[in-house]
Amino acid sequence: MKLSDVQKRLQAPFPAHAVAWKPGVITKDRSRALMLAHIDARNVQDRLDAVCPDAWSFEVEVVPGTRLPTVKGRLTVLGVSREDIGEAPEGDLGTLKAAASDALKRCAVQFGIGRYLYDLPKQWVAWNDAKREPVSPPELPEWARPDHERSPGGAHLVQAMDQLRYEMPEDLELQREVYKHLKAALGSLHPVSGGNQGRAA
Repeated sequence: MKLSDVQKRLQAPFPAHAVAWKPGVITKDRSRALMLAHIDARNVQDRLDAVCPDAWSFEVEVVPGTRLPTVKGRLTVLGVSREDIGEAPEGDLGTLKAAASDALKRCAVQFGIGRYLYDLPKQWVAWNDAKREPVSPPELPEWARPDHERSPGGAHLVQAMDQLRYEMPEDLELQREVYKHLKAALGSLHPVSGGNQGRAA
């Protein structure tokens, strides 16, 4: 088995419940936040265990002389290695363990694990500053969900989007226009209960 044989399985979207959200930017009046999607290091480990359980390893090396705990991680999957730096957050969570988790996730992105989360459209939501959380968490778009969580017909549109990824013109405005239409098409799909076809009111 080679890395190319399992690339699609590594890159597959995670279930919606496995994707967490954190604020990237909060407005000055603390009423809205730009939410960033992320996964936990355990999700990365679970994905690697599911795809190639006996063919991956992760090593860390402490980087000395840094303000925050920092490590260099090396993730090896089926004989291919990727390296990246992991840094712990400020405060009580600033541990070497947190830095190692960050490094694992960063290395995993180089193998395509969770990389699609960087392609999500920007999502500003109402922010509850007292609870330090969004009033309601953002929704993942259709293409960022695994097949079993997509609405009827969604998989076909996702395939079209994958094809466009390789055939998309370089003009950024045209890309945005195409994405807007695809997003609208995805948004128009609704699961129909009882097996009956019908139109949404």
